[in-house]
Amino acid sequence: MPEPSTRTVERALVLLGAVCDAGSLTLADAARVTELSASTALRLLRTLEGTGFVRRDGLGSYRPGLRVVQLGAQALGHESLVSLAEPALERLVEMTGESAYLSVPSHDGEGVYLAMREGTHSVRHASWVGRSLPLGGTAVGAVLRGGHPAEGFVVVRNGIEADVTAIASPVSPGGRAVAAISVVVPSYRITGAEARRIGKLVAAEAAALLTHTGSAEPGGSAEDLPVDADPLQQDLTGETA
Repeated sequence: MPEPSTRTVERALVLLGAVCDAGSLTLADAARVTELSASTALRLLRTLEGTGFVRRDGLGSYRPGLRVVQLGAQALGHESLVSLAEPALERLVEMTGESAYLSVPSHDGEGVYLAMREGTHSVRHASWVGRSLPLGGTAVGAVLRGGHPAEGFVVVRNGIEADVTAIASPVSPGGRAVAAISVVVPSYRITGAEARRIGKLVAAEAAALLTHTGSAEPGGSAEDLPVDADPLQQDLTGETA
């Protein structure tokens, strides 16, 4: 039989996992899915809340806390994140022929390009790996600043460079963006329909990265993302695209 303290830790971790898996749970639902009594679930949730691992929203439901996001980002680390994202970047290049990037927020309030896979076209975007970028007026910045576009992706034209269009989606464990996946295209080569197609692919790869499956199913969840207008005509960041 496990020691009582070990059993308590096990229950707390199961409860934390349930909250993270669901994204939001009431006390009653948390007790039900973990098969704990309401009093035990409440006691453990209060402890998790006090240590920042869960938080209560305005409706009283429990959500993953900032500490979960922080530990997740630290556990991945930049090197691990690059290794995890490399297959996604390679698939995006194969499916689009365009250059694909992985970016993360930096400590100085900007972003930095960690990794890229170069496109296959003769005219393609050159590597920006290691280069910092402003968060304002860029597709990557829009999602790294916490933007969660209903479409699942952001499109910005003429952001950092003239005649370049960027399409980005957030990697958001626990609802907070810790990285961005993006594709960069010469603007003359992309139409609104192509931006939609690429945006869905980028969003699917970013979502698959969270599951650690390493692949996005063709026609998967990104196919259900609503896109109501021509992305190239939308000012999705609130600034000049």
